[in-house]
Amino acid sequence: MSAVPSVSKTKRKQEMHELQALGVELVALAESQITDLQIPERLRDAVLAAKRIKTHEARRRQMQYIGRLMRDVDPLPIRAQLDILVGRSAQEAARHRRLEALREKLLADDAALTAYGTQHAGADLQALRTLIRNVRREQKEGKPPRAFRELFRLLKSLDAGTATPG
Repeated sequence: MSAVPSVSKTKRKQEMHELQALGVELVALAESQITDLQIPERLRDAVLAAKRIKTHEARRRQMQYIGRLMRDVDPLPIRAQLDILVGRSAQEAARHRRLEALREKLLADDAALTAYGTQHAGADLQALRTLIRNVRREQKEGKPPRAFRELFRLLKSLDAGTATPG
């Protein structure tokens, strides 16, 4: 008799499905994110190969292969890295939307700049005012949105200067 506790077939299948689901999440990442992950080289190669496969059956087999490779890997560190990537992406997208809304608000209303100045004491209001004026002129003349982008970059850098690490 062996002293190793046996795991039920149902439990083993459930674990395999969880590992395969984790593999699906890995394949859904951008290639640059996959290469940055701390995962075994064979798994990374298999995930990158799965991204290039277009036919359904070949992709299904590749996903099963990824699931098999995942059995030899501790999934917890991979899950933690994935959670960080997805969380950071969601936070970054929310920040981007907030800054775009602020830019639109500053362009639409001169009083918004005054309000922004009272909330952000260190902000260079003269530079903001100049960029806002340039954006309005660009839009009126139908020119490329160079100042429009520059205004966003300035707001982003000002936001990064006041952001608390977290």
